[in-house]
Amino acid sequence: MDFIQLIILSLIQGLTEFLPVSSSAHLILLPLLTEWQDQGLAIDVAAHLGSLFAVVVYFRKDISRILFAGINSISKKDVSEPDSKLFWYIAIASLPVLISGFLLRDIVSIYLREPLIIAATSIGFGLLLWYADTSGKRLRQINSINMRDAIIIGCAQALALVPGTSRSGITMTAALMLGMDRQSAARFSFLLAVPIILAAGGYELLKLIQMEIEVGGTININDFIVTALLSAISALLSIHFFLKFLDKIGMLPFVIYRVLLGLVLVGLFV
Repeated sequence: MDFIQLIILSLIQGLTEFLPVSSSAHLILLPLLTEWQDQGLAIDVAAHLGSLFAVVVYFRKDISRILFAGINSISKKDVSEPDSKLFWYIAIASLPVLISGFLLRDIVSIYLREPLIIAATSIGFGLLLWYADTSGKRLRQINSINMRDAIIIGCAQALALVPGTSRSGITMTAALMLGMDRQSAARFSFLLAVPIILAAGGYELLKLIQMEIEVGGTININDFIVTALLSAISALLSIHFFLKFLDKIGMLPFVIYRVLLGLVLVGLFV
């Protein structure tokens, strides 16, 4: 793979993974628009690992506290503490997309990666994000999340299997519509990313290991390291500046970008 192509793919994956603009859509569209070769499974794995590293590092204190509280609640059979509740709500909210991804992965990969589908989801769910951001009460914080919220946000997250929807975008949309403030909606979405990226990256990693055993020579170590590193750095910057400026700029810039992207795709592929 060309080194410039590798850098661009890595940066796009890192920057868009946590912004409400759909990283999968950009990675699907880039080869179509540029006629670049598909990046391959090894690069996908490296990019996911980089994104996972970024979110774990950025929220390391929150994750360690929530994880410890969750493990502690199992041993003590007590889920009354806020962090232990959050642990289980994250687990519950992760189930719909994990189950749907397992059952529908072939359908998604074969039938739902078309540019016009991406255009429709980019525009439609972008406008829904704008509605949620402007009409949501924004009075609730992350510690107010309950079982109902976890189920609703989890079911919404399953829609992100369709390219163009955006996992972070649809979970923030659901959280905002449930009355959460922007920071809480974003933080819960980012915390939800950990088990999802871990599951998706783990599944891809197993396939990559199997391919390496059966065929060999599928992993270019230098490309793998560069991709993971650039993806991690760009994802860290993306998370930091998104949270820093979110209350000032709101979701409108991302909505405008999504609508424009969808219109460009309609113009190119209709």
